[in-house]
Amino acid sequence: MRIGIAGLGRMGAAIGLRLVECGHELVVWNRTPGKTAELEAAGAKLVATPAELAGKVDTILTILTNADALAAVYDGAQGVLAADLKGKLVVEMSTVQPRDEIALAAKVRAKGAAFVECPVGGTTGPARQGKLLGLAGGSVEDIARARPLLDQMCRRVAHVGVVGAGASMKLAINLPLLVAYQALGEAYVLCRHLGLDTTALMELFSDTSGAPNILKARGAAIASALAGEPPGAPAFDIDSIRKDLRTMIAEAKGRGAELPLAERTLRIFDDASREGWGDRDGSQLPAYWPRRQPL
Repeated sequence: MRIGIAGLGRMGAAIGLRLVECGHELVVWNRTPGKTAELEAAGAKLVATPAELAGKVDTILTILTNADALAAVYDGAQGVLAADLKGKLVVEMSTVQPRDEIALAAKVRAKGAAFVECPVGGTTGPARQGKLLGLAGGSVEDIARARPLLDQMCRRVAHVGVVGAGASMKLAINLPLLVAYQALGEAYVLCRHLGLDTTALMELFSDTSGAPNILKARGAAIASALAGEPPGAPAFDIDSIRKDLRTMIAEAKGRGAELPLAERTLRIFDDASREGWGDRDGSQLPAYWPRRQPL
């Protein structure tokens, strides 16, 4: 299959490498061309514009930072929508508000293409292994068309409703995780005076009824952060987490609701970013709050 990927941040690049390994012919575009080097070395072809990308492939996959980036890639003079899209499939994987996906789907369909949204749960490790959690929104027919590709990227693909439903579910599943990072930091404040080994402590936490699922995959990284060890390369950085929290809060407000836990957590993570933690992985967050508290 000839697949085009626009948006080669950490997740887009990891997904691209996975698809190359699955035997697909890849065409790529990114606002910053230097980020395409690894994919080009793997055989992907770099093009100059999103419109050129869309014209060369059968399936277009986008995974972008926010709604502004989505608009730039699709609606710009050389955007995806400037190309002939008749008969093509667009799979949109960004974490944005449902209204953004719904509006984009209408534009894509007006150009004669099928549209599926499928934001994913997981970070770069699962992306490279094809073990993401896909939250798909779209018609039954369009999901069926996209499923062979989605199954190569995801360990599970849940069809949660029409376009917009995937975006709603992505915001919903991320919220408990992001609040849990702060909860772990606060929990550590209550027991750090015991001087327990942080690896053993996280293992003990993981065996309790209140344990967040993230401890299964990132418990060791969280333990290292609590022990004060240097941070490693980020998979899902704190500034990206802040963007997701802002998106959740905006979506709730648009529905006449409030998210007090998310709002308070965002303020704390904003503080962490101002203090230089913005490019650290989210697994570092449980270590931030204890550092602000007296021993």
